[in-house]
Amino acid sequence: MLDFAATLHDWFISGRPFGVATVVATSGSAVREVGAVMAVDAGGGALGGVSGGCVEGAVFDAAVSAATGGFVDRLRFGVAADDPFAIGLTCGGTIEVVVDRVDRDSRPHYGQLLERIMSRSSVAEVTVASGAAGGHLVVTADDSSGSIGHPILDAGATELARVMLADGSSGLREIDAVEVFVRSFPAPPLLIVFGALDLADSVARAAAIVGYRTVVCDARPIFATAERFPHADEVVVAWPHEYLTAQWKAGLIDRSTALCVLTHDEKFDVPLLDVAVRTPAGYIGVLGSRRTHEDRRRRLLARGVDADSLARLASPVGLDLGGRSPGETALSIVAEMVAVSNGRSGGRLRDGTGSLHGREDDALRPSLSETDRREPIGDRGRQTR
Repeated sequence: MLDFAATLHDWFISGRPFGVATVVATSGSAVREVGAVMAVDAGGGALGGVSGGCVEGAVFDAAVSAATGGFVDRLRFGVAADDPFAIGLTCGGTIEVVVDRVDRDSRPHYGQLLERIMSRSSVAEVTVASGAAGGHLVVTADDSSGSIGHPILDAGATELARVMLADGSSGLREIDAVEVFVRSFPAPPLLIVFGALDLADSVARAAAIVGYRTVVCDARPIFATAERFPHADEVVVAWPHEYLTAQWKAGLIDRSTALCVLTHDEKFDVPLLDVAVRTPAGYIGVLGSRRTHEDRRRRLLARGVDADSLARLASPVGLDLGGRSPGETALSIVAEMVAVSNGRSGGRLRDGTGSLHGREDDALRPSLSETDRREPIGDRGRQTR
């Protein structure tokens, strides 16, 4: 949604109705995850996708019907093995899609949702998922607007949405026999790049594609300028270790945070890494050769940093892609960040034998089974994003 929220906002503000198709459940080897969206206006302009191409035509037609006639439906697509002309998923998975109409009369709070998404602020939407016209809620950490039909349902849905938003999860749930779909749009994870090298902007550009908010920090004002880093969300002039310490004390560093140290200078690196390994950051990548890293390790050990903490450092940084250019190096670094965040090694998929998505039997994905789909509010399992 972040990729085309601005266009949807223009459609909404102009009074242009459109249909929104949302993946609410998956099973097996589905290409797109829960929460994937296709939006289609009455004229046939399409944004996004729900399946990687397998069923896009059928979903497109349903979304056009929703945009033009208020049509609301819930569609299920599985394997079409018996009929080569049937609409189905070739990947062997199954998805369910809820198709609904959006306009200023039926969804007056949708603009607020889009504005929060565009500003990359945390927000969730709760939608009645019965396949019939229902209500909608927009929920933030301290506010909610809209309704799914009754104050008691709204209170339960708001509580549930906040729990799922904090966890970054989306999926089908049941509240007092009403099935709802909660779509979380958590604030993006933070990447702090230390070192105002040209590589830093390539890293910021690659990280933006996978959803990170990037800050570039360097103590040298002549290099740390917004003009040099157009793909960074923020450029900060500060001593790296002081800036990281301040962010940590402010509670802004957590397990989703990635730190990328490109300074390549011991007067910056050593005090910075002494702080970095003490934070809960989920990824700490450090530029440098193996020899440079060994020298860095000795200096950090002399400062009292223990070996277990030093083992958290990804240095030399990145996956072994063999690239040398800033773009190739940035791809290597961001690929390693993604692999680490998903608990993967970053090897070639063709050489593996397990699930492509790294989750045994999709056990953590919102399932199409009645047990998972009808989970009551009092028994909320963690779902993957």
